[in-house]
Amino acid sequence: MSAEIQGTVVAGSLPVAKQRKVKAKKAEAFVEVNGLTWRERLVTPATIAFALFAVVLALPTKASADPQVLYTLAVGAFAWVVSVVGCVAARKRSTRNTFADVPAVVLAVIAAWQLAASTLAVLPEKMFPAPGIVFAQIVADAAKIGQGIASSLGIVAEGFLLGTAVALVLGLALGYRARSSQATEKVVSFLSAIPPIVYIPYGIALLPTFRSASVLVIFLATLWPVLTGTLAGVAGVDKRILDSARVLNVSAPKTLFRVILPAALPLIFNGLNIALCLSFILLTSAEMIGGSVGMGYYVKYYSDFGDYTRILAGIIVIGVVITIISVLLGKLQKYLTRWK
Repeated sequence: MSAEIQGTVVAGSLPVAKQRKVKAKKAEAFVEVNGLTWRERLVTPATIAFALFAVVLALPTKASADPQVLYTLAVGAFAWVVSVVGCVAARKRSTRNTFADVPAVVLAVIAAWQLAASTLAVLPEKMFPAPGIVFAQIVADAAKIGQGIASSLGIVAEGFLLGTAVALVLGLALGYRARSSQATEKVVSFLSAIPPIVYIPYGIALLPTFRSASVLVIFLATLWPVLTGTLAGVAGVDKRILDSARVLNVSAPKTLFRVILPAALPLIFNGLNIALCLSFILLTSAEMIGGSVGMGYYVKYYSDFGDYTRILAGIIVIGVVITIISVLLGKLQKYLTRWK
């Protein structure tokens, strides 16, 4: 008897109620995939938030300026689409929850901003324009903002990579021996306590351009956290692993780069994350003090004219750029430490 016939006979022998349950399960559209049902993937907090978000945008406005609702709707729709695509493609429940919850929070913040600045107009209109006005300004200034982002990222990349390279070399070389590691930690703890931005006057006096002075500040902002993380990571390597390497006659360079460096990576990335955030803070501050290009300069320039629309635009762009870079660094960390 074939499997199909057997299934028919078994189904026919079941009570009517059980037959209906079997048919309902077979006909159910929301079949589980990787432990997640399609209902869980599509009916999410982000979907609910987007529906409420659309209702808020449809409400009449009390503000005198055009709230540019279409720009706000486009941003909200983009966040919702990202949420849907991420939830459908998610292989883990934690990933699904991230794509379901984070866009929901973004939509809720924009909706609250729309309510306070435009629908109810409880915020000063000059200082807090409607979100659509700010998004429209970002589109209008796309070329200028792109130029500022390119300049800022170029300075950060140059100083950050140089500082990371020097910190890794020094950390591995000095941390390999316990005595040199302890002495270095004392010196590094002192130097890292000094805010790198105080070196700007010397950088401007000794270096030919503001860009080179900014690179110096980013280099110092990166050097100390990464060096501290590298020294701590090297010191924390299991001694049994090092003893095994010695027994197997593994050379010192191979021990450093094949054994110690991979084991120290988690703490090294802790230093890298701190250095990245600190680098953007210092660069933005430096650009606001003496820069002629960059996102910090963009915000400072328009703040002198009281143009709060462009100030908010610059703040949003800076936040988005730093968030994207932090996520990419987190992905790199996850890939390089996948052995954990």
